Amino acid sequence: MMPTSTLLMIIVGSLAVLILLAGILTSLRNRGSAEEGEEEKHGTDQVEQQEDGSTELKDFTLLDRINDRMIASDWGAGIAQSLARADLKMRPGEYIGLNILAIAVGALLTSLIGGFVWHVALAGGLVGGLIPGMYLRRTQAKRQTKFIFQLPDMLNLMVNGLRAGNSNLQAMESISREMPSPISDEFHRVVQEVQLGISMSRALDNLCKRIPSDDLDLIVTAMNVHHEVGGNLSEILDTISYTIRDRVRIQGEIRVLTAQAMFSGQFLSLMPVVLLFGLYLIDRNYIMEFFKPENVPCGYFALGAAGLMIIFGYLAMKKLAKVEV
Repeated sequence: MMPTSTLLMIIVGSLAVLILLAGILTSLRNRGSAEEGEEEKHGTDQVEQQEDGSTELKDFTLLDRINDRMIASDWGAGIAQSLARADLKMRPGEYIGLNILAIAVGALLTSLIGGFVWHVALAGGLVGGLIPGMYLRRTQAKRQTKFIFQLPDMLNLMVNGLRAGNSNLQAMESISREMPSPISDEFHRVVQEVQLGISMSRALDNLCKRIPSDDLDLIVTAMNVHHEVGGNLSEILDTISYTIRDRVRIQGEIRVLTAQAMFSGQFLSLMPVVLLFGLYLIDRNYIMEFFKPENVPCGYFALGAAGLMIIFGYLAMKKLAKVEV
């Protein structure tokens, strides 16, 4: 067993390296933003002519060029969309760098604790690489849930504004000022896009891409139809508000009833992994039986089958606990 002081020093050193690299990424990003702002201030930006006659500012930093290359691909665009849904102030290149850093730190920690064994380092790297994605999905789900719970109050405020004689844009401006985050941030962005020349329908479609929700799609569809054919939008939104309020209430009740099943699925899925790691620390020779030459490839097949059973079991329990409303 490794001494406790040595283990503590390894953990503290790894965290220090992680914080240092995160600081370097942040400083690079801030420096790029500062350089762009300074060049814009003095009017020294270089301008590139596009095929349609429009102009575009050239990127001056290597990090900006890497991000532009990634966003141009479908994979990078998907990452950018996920970051926007979670409201994380990162670019795709920075997120990929964070994933690589997490893999390296996970492999380093597990290799130091496990005695520099390659398969232990590989397992640690895989676990470390999953952490940023798990955090991204969790942040995205929490923000989306909070947004949906704010929709009924947002609709009531918008209906009151429309009945007072305000336009759709003015009603959305009042939402961005008076409602809490995240719904105020999203509608503030919609208002900014419209003020910059983007059409109302396209700005609302961008909102639906950032917040995937059937309730929001229903609201946006009603607003787009009203924009094209007219009608009493306040009454339509009032009816939608009543429907969404009931749906949110039912979803909250279902979430309470299924919370125990979700927690049980997570606990039962993590328990074999924690037990395997604990046995490795207590009796390393017992776990190393899987990797002995005479037990290869049966040992690898056994561990792979166990991992697949854990994953399928977790997905099955999650599917059973999920109820559509």
